[in-house]
Amino acid sequence: MHRTELLQRLRRYAQSSIMTPEEAPALERMRAFVSDHVDCFSRALEVGHMTASAWILDAEGARAILVHHKKLDRWLQPGGHADGNPDLLSVACAEAREETGIEASVVSPEIFDVDVHPIPQHKAVPAHFHYDVRFLLRAPRGARPVVSDESHDVRWFALTDVLRLEVDRSVARLVEKSRG
Repeated sequence: MHRTELLQRLRRYAQSSIMTPEEAPALERMRAFVSDHVDCFSRALEVGHMTASAWILDAEGARAILVHHKKLDRWLQPGGHADGNPDLLSVACAEAREETGIEASVVSPEIFDVDVHPIPQHKAVPAHFHYDVRFLLRAPRGARPVVSDESHDVRWFALTDVLRLEVDRSVARLVEKSRG
Protein backbone atom coordinates (compact mmCIF):
# COMPACT_ATOMS: atom_id res chain seq x y z
CA MET A 1 0.00 0.00 0.00
CA HIS A 2 1.73 3.14 -1.18
CA ARG A 3 0.61 6.67 -0.33
CA THR A 4 -1.73 6.74 -3.33
CA GLU A 5 -3.38 3.47 -2.33
CA LEU A 6 -3.65 4.58 1.30
CA LEU A 7 -5.30 7.83 0.23
CA GLN A 8 -7.77 5.82 -1.88
CA ARG A 9 -8.56 3.57 1.09
CA LEU A 10 -9.02 6.61 3.32
CA ARG A 11 -11.44 8.10 0.75
CA ARG A 12 -13.42 4.84 0.67
CA TYR A 13 -13.42 4.76 4.45
CA ALA A 14 -14.78 8.33 4.57
CA GLN A 15 -17.75 7.14 2.51
CA SER A 16 -18.31 3.90 4.41
CA SER A 17 -21.09 3.26 6.88
CA ILE A 18 -18.62 2.18 9.57
CA MET A 19 -16.86 5.54 9.90
CA THR A 20 -18.21 7.58 12.80
CA PRO A 21 -18.56 11.37 12.92
CA GLU A 22 -16.14 11.29 15.86
CA GLU A 23 -13.38 10.08 13.51
CA ALA A 24 -13.85 12.82 10.89
CA PRO A 25 -11.22 15.24 12.30
CA ALA A 26 -8.63 12.44 12.61
CA LEU A 27 -9.41 11.21 9.12
CA GLU A 28 -8.91 14.67 7.62
CA ARG A 29 -5.65 15.15 9.54
CA MET A 30 -4.45 11.76 8.35
CA ARG A 31 -5.32 12.46 4.72
CA ALA A 32 -3.47 15.79 4.86
CA PHE A 33 -0.48 14.18 6.59
CA VAL A 34 -0.17 11.40 4.01
CA SER A 35 -0.57 13.90 1.15
CA ASP A 36 2.04 16.28 2.57
CA HIS A 37 4.73 13.77 3.64
CA VAL A 38 6.23 11.41 1.10
CA ASP A 39 8.05 9.73 4.02
CA CYS A 40 4.89 9.32 6.16
CA PHE A 41 5.62 5.59 6.71
CA SER A 42 9.07 6.26 8.20
CA ARG A 43 9.64 6.46 11.93
CA ALA A 44 12.46 8.91 11.13
CA LEU A 45 9.84 11.56 10.32
CA GLU A 46 9.93 13.37 13.64
CA VAL A 47 6.59 15.21 13.44
CA GLY A 48 4.75 11.90 13.20
CA HIS A 49 4.38 8.71 11.22
CA MET A 50 1.94 6.04 10.17
CA THR A 51 1.17 3.16 12.48
CA ALA A 52 -1.18 0.20 12.08
CA SER A 53 -3.24 -1.69 14.62
CA ALA A 54 -5.22 -4.91 14.76
CA TRP A 55 -8.57 -5.13 16.51
CA ILE A 56 -8.70 -8.87 17.14
CA LEU A 57 -11.98 -10.53 18.01
CA ASP A 58 -12.39 -14.15 19.04
CA ALA A 59 -14.11 -16.66 16.78
CA GLU A 60 -17.53 -15.77 18.24
CA GLY A 61 -16.99 -12.01 18.11
CA ALA A 62 -17.71 -11.70 21.85
CA ARG A 63 -14.19 -10.96 23.11
CA ALA A 64 -11.29 -8.76 22.05
CA ILE A 65 -7.64 -9.18 22.85
CA LEU A 66 -5.77 -6.31 24.49
CA VAL A 67 -2.13 -5.85 25.45
CA HIS A 68 -1.03 -3.98 28.55
CA HIS A 69 1.66 -1.81 27.00
CA LYS A 70 4.86 -1.48 29.07
CA LYS A 71 5.87 2.03 28.01
CA LEU A 72 2.37 3.53 28.03
CA ASP A 73 1.11 1.50 31.02
CA ARG A 74 -2.38 1.00 29.63
CA TRP A 75 -4.52 -1.53 27.79
CA LEU A 76 -4.46 -1.13 24.01
CA GLN A 77 -5.08 -3.08 20.83
CA PRO A 78 -1.93 -4.61 19.29
CA GLY A 79 -0.18 -2.35 16.81
CA GLY A 80 2.96 -0.54 15.93
CA HIS A 81 5.10 1.48 13.56
CA ALA A 82 5.05 0.95 9.81
CA ASP A 83 8.86 1.35 9.80
CA GLY A 84 8.86 2.22 6.11
CA ASN A 85 6.39 -0.48 5.07
CA PRO A 86 3.53 1.13 3.14
CA ASP A 87 1.37 -2.03 3.43
CA LEU A 88 -0.42 -1.12 6.66
CA LEU A 89 -2.60 -4.23 6.64
CA SER A 90 0.50 -6.44 6.68
CA VAL A 91 1.96 -4.23 9.43
CA ALA A 92 -1.18 -4.73 11.54
CA CYS A 93 -1.08 -8.50 11.00
CA ALA A 94 2.62 -8.69 11.87
CA GLU A 95 2.11 -6.61 15.02
CA ALA A 96 -0.80 -8.86 16.03
CA ARG A 97 1.44 -11.95 15.73
CA GLU A 98 4.40 -10.31 17.50
CA GLU A 99 2.39 -8.88 20.40
CA THR A 100 -0.10 -11.72 20.98
CA GLY A 101 1.39 -14.84 19.42
CA ILE A 102 -1.89 -15.34 17.55
CA GLU A 103 -2.13 -15.85 13.80
CA ALA A 104 -5.40 -14.00 13.22
CA SER A 105 -7.17 -13.84 9.87
CA VAL A 106 -8.19 -10.63 8.15
CA VAL A 107 -11.95 -10.02 8.25
CA SER A 108 -11.70 -7.31 5.58
CA PRO A 109 -8.80 -5.53 3.91
CA GLU A 110 -10.73 -2.28 4.33
CA ILE A 111 -10.05 0.14 7.17
CA PHE A 112 -12.02 -0.48 10.37
CA ASP A 113 -11.07 2.69 12.28
CA VAL A 114 -8.62 5.61 12.28
CA ASP A 115 -7.07 7.60 15.08
CA VAL A 116 -4.46 10.32 15.46
CA HIS A 117 -2.92 10.57 18.91
CA PRO A 118 0.02 12.38 20.49
CA ILE A 119 3.05 10.49 21.75
CA PRO A 120 4.98 12.25 24.51
CA GLN A 121 8.71 12.83 24.34
CA HIS A 122 10.68 9.81 25.50
CA LYS A 123 14.44 10.09 25.98
CA ALA A 124 15.90 11.28 22.65
CA VAL A 125 12.63 10.87 20.72
CA PRO A 126 10.71 14.15 20.52
CA ALA A 127 6.96 14.37 21.03
CA HIS A 128 5.13 13.46 17.83
CA PHE A 129 1.89 12.01 16.46
CA HIS A 130 0.88 8.50 15.48
CA TYR A 131 -1.48 8.31 12.52
CA ASP A 132 -3.03 4.95 13.24
CA VAL A 133 -5.01 2.86 10.75
CA ARG A 134 -6.88 -0.05 12.33
CA PHE A 135 -8.01 -3.30 10.74
CA LEU A 136 -10.44 -5.95 11.96
CA LEU A 137 -9.00 -9.44 12.48
CA ARG A 138 -10.49 -12.70 13.76
CA ALA A 139 -8.61 -15.20 15.90
CA PRO A 140 -9.03 -18.93 15.39
CA ARG A 141 -11.20 -20.78 17.89
CA GLY A 142 -9.30 -21.55 21.09
CA ALA A 143 -6.44 -19.11 20.38
CA ARG A 144 -4.34 -18.40 23.46
CA PRO A 145 -2.31 -15.21 23.69
CA VAL A 146 1.38 -15.07 24.59
CA VAL A 147 2.91 -12.04 26.33
CA SER A 148 5.65 -10.31 24.34
CA ASP A 149 8.59 -8.26 25.63
CA GLU A 150 6.61 -5.07 24.85
CA SER A 151 3.79 -5.86 27.26
CA HIS A 152 3.08 -6.56 30.90
CA ASP A 153 0.10 -8.72 29.97
CA VAL A 154 -2.01 -9.88 27.04
CA ARG A 155 -5.50 -11.26 27.47
CA TRP A 156 -8.99 -11.68 26.14
CA PHE A 157 -11.73 -9.41 27.46
CA ALA A 158 -15.47 -9.65 26.93
CA LEU A 159 -16.44 -6.58 24.92
CA THR A 160 -18.50 -5.25 27.83
CA ASP A 161 -15.51 -5.62 30.17
CA VAL A 162 -13.18 -3.61 27.89
CA LEU A 163 -15.16 -0.48 28.72
CA ARG A 164 -14.55 -1.03 32.45
CA LEU A 165 -10.77 -0.78 31.97
CA GLU A 166 -10.69 3.01 31.56
CA VAL A 167 -9.41 2.57 28.00
CA ASP A 168 -8.82 5.40 25.55
CA ARG A 169 -11.90 6.69 23.78
CA SER A 170 -10.62 5.23 20.51
CA VAL A 171 -10.54 1.73 22.03
CA ALA A 172 -14.08 2.21 23.34
CA ARG A 173 -15.09 3.15 19.79
CA LEU A 174 -13.66 -0.15 18.53
CA VAL A 175 -15.86 -1.96 21.04
CA GLU A 176 -18.91 0.01 19.93
CA LYS A 177 -18.26 -0.83 16.29
CA SER A 178 -17.86 -4.51 17.16
CA ARG A 179 -21.15 -4.64 19.00
CA GLY A 180 -23.17 -2.64 16.57
